[in-house]
Amino acid sequence: MANERKPQILVTGAAGALAQQVINRLRDDYQLVAVDFREEVYLGDDIPSYCIDFNKRVFEDLFRRFQFEGIIHLGRIMSSQETRMRRYNANVLGSQKLLDLAHKYGIHRVIVLSTYHVYGASAYNPALIDEQAPLKGAGLSMDLVDSIELENLANIYLWRYPDLNITVLRPCNIVGPGVRNSISTLLASRRAPVLAGFSPMMQFIHIDDMADAIVLSYRKPERGVFNVAPDDWIAYQHALQLSGCTRVPIPSIPPSLPRTIARLLNMKSFPSYLMSFFKYPVVIDGRTFRDTFGFKPKRPLKEIFRYYRENKHPV
Repeated sequence: MANERKPQILVTGAAGALAQQVINRLRDDYQLVAVDFREEVYLGDDIPSYCIDFNKRVFEDLFRRFQFEGIIHLGRIMSSQETRMRRYNANVLGSQKLLDLAHKYGIHRVIVLSTYHVYGASAYNPALIDEQAPLKGAGLSMDLVDSIELENLANIYLWRYPDLNITVLRPCNIVGPGVRNSISTLLASRRAPVLAGFSPMMQFIHIDDMADAIVLSYRKPERGVFNVAPDDWIAYQHALQLSGCTRVPIPSIPPSLPRTIARLLNMKSFPSYLMSFFKYPVVIDGRTFRDTFGFKPKRPLKEIFRYYRENKHPV
C-alpha cells in the first residue's frame, strides 16, 4: 500500500544502463514504471516493466492504469543502433506520441535526454558551445536527423505546453560501466582508430554523474534546454592513451577515405556519421546546468580512464 501513496514516474529506455542507474536512485521515493520497446527487463518486484512500442495503441493503457506525475524519457536509440527508419519511428514519432499522451493525461514534469551530437562537429564551431548555438548536426550527416528532430519536437512542446515543465538535457560523451555507445566501446578496446593528424578535445561524463544530473533535474522543475558536461576536457588521443589503448592511425584525406576504411573493416565503434567528431572539437558549456541545478560531477577523468584501462573487454 505504501507504493500507492508514492508519486508515479514513467521511465523509458529501461534496458539501458543509464536508465537503470536513474531508477535505483528514485525507487525509494517514487513508484516507477519502466518501459523499453527493445526488451522487457526485470528491475525488481516493486517496479512494473513493459516491452512496448510507443506508437502502438496499447501504450496509452499505461497512462490509464497509472497516475503518472512525470516522465523521464531516456529511450532515445543511438545512431549506431537500428536502421534510419526504425530510429526515426522510435525517436521522433514515438516521442511525439509520448509527449501527446503526457499533455492529454496532465503530466507536469518531463525530462528528455538528447545528445551534444546535435551541435555537429565542424572547423567553425566556437571554442565553447552554449545552449543558444545552432544545431548543425543534421547538415553534416543524415544519421543525426532523428536526434535533431527529437530536439525540435521537445522544444515545440516545451513552449506550446508550459505545464509539462519539459527539460531537455544535452550531455557530452557518457561513459563508464555498462555504457555501450561508440566512444565507450573505443575506450574499452585494445586497439582504437584515430584520424592521422587529428586529436580533438572531448568531454566525458561518468554514468553515475549523468544519473545524478537526471535525478537533480527531475526534482527541480526548471524548464529549458541544458548542456550537461564537466568543466574539463581532454584530447581524444590522450584519452585513448590513458585508457590503455593502442592507437591505429587512419588516413584522414581525402575525407571519403576514412569513411570507406571504417565501412570496409566494419568498425561499428568508429561510424562514418561521427567521423567529423574525431576531427573537430565539440566542447559544450555546462555552466548553466551547473548553476541552475547545483550540479557537481564526482568522478574525475583519471577514474574514468582507469576503469577502461583495467577492463579491456567489451563493456
